[in-house]
Amino acid sequence: MAGTMFNSRTTARYIKCIFFAAAKLDELDKTIRVGAVSYLNTKPLMYAFKHGRHIEGMEIIEEYPAKIAAMLLNDEIDLGLVPVAIIPKLKEHYIISDYCIGAEKAVASVCLFSEVPLQEIEKVILDYQSRTSVALARVLIKHYWKLDVEFEEAGVKFRDEIKGTTAAVVIGDRAFQQRKISTYKFDLAETWVEFTGLPFVFAAWVANKKLPADFIQQFNDANKEGLLNIDLVVAENVSPYYDLKKYYTENISYGLTEAKRKGLERFLGFIKAGSVLTPARTI
Repeated sequence: MAGTMFNSRTTARYIKCIFFAAAKLDELDKTIRVGAVSYLNTKPLMYAFKHGRHIEGMEIIEEYPAKIAAMLLNDEIDLGLVPVAIIPKLKEHYIISDYCIGAEKAVASVCLFSEVPLQEIEKVILDYQSRTSVALARVLIKHYWKLDVEFEEAGVKFRDEIKGTTAAVVIGDRAFQQRKISTYKFDLAETWVEFTGLPFVFAAWVANKKLPADFIQQFNDANKEGLLNIDLVVAENVSPYYDLKKYYTENISYGLTEAKRKGLERFLGFIKAGSVLTPARTI
């Protein structure tokens, strides 16, 4: 009887291992779904893919940052250029690329805009397109600027509400337009550097599962290609509101350096501590 039980358990373990191995192989055979952001700041990272660079089994989906984040959380994609604020919400995460959307000084495309000086702001509208920019604004408002303000989630035309003592966080390509409109602009990346002495990471290539090493290498090489051809990237993209050569080479800092990883760790520390949830009054 003992021998029979031993054989049964051994057989069960063996079958389990076969199914596990088969599942892993099947996982690697599936299409790797990649979520990318359709903003000007991602153009260098996506340049190679737009020009025929192909990685076997990869499918690219483009959306705005918060949408890509939701897709990664819901396992609708395997890898995404996502706002880093969602990292604590993932069951598992892997930052797979040497490149990111970061800044070591003013980033230009993520700002708090208002018609009054900072200390006169009473309400802040929060852009719906990026969790990280909103979280960063909350951290700075609470811990650095120390403002007592109301917060409001943005509607589609929220920029029209930037008047009087109402300010708004505006990100991405629309921020370039708002720079030409608002009397006051407070660059959130520049302020973060003043506050912490560390650079900031807005978005990184984050996977919600382990990906094959050869895919990661090919993906990393593709990211790098666009950064080596910035003049070509600029020639293909138009912004009537901002100098893209300056944006790609002076404002955005694409390398995911050790200093940026430290800045990321510091920022995620605020999120994990709950500092972005109730920084002041919220409506």
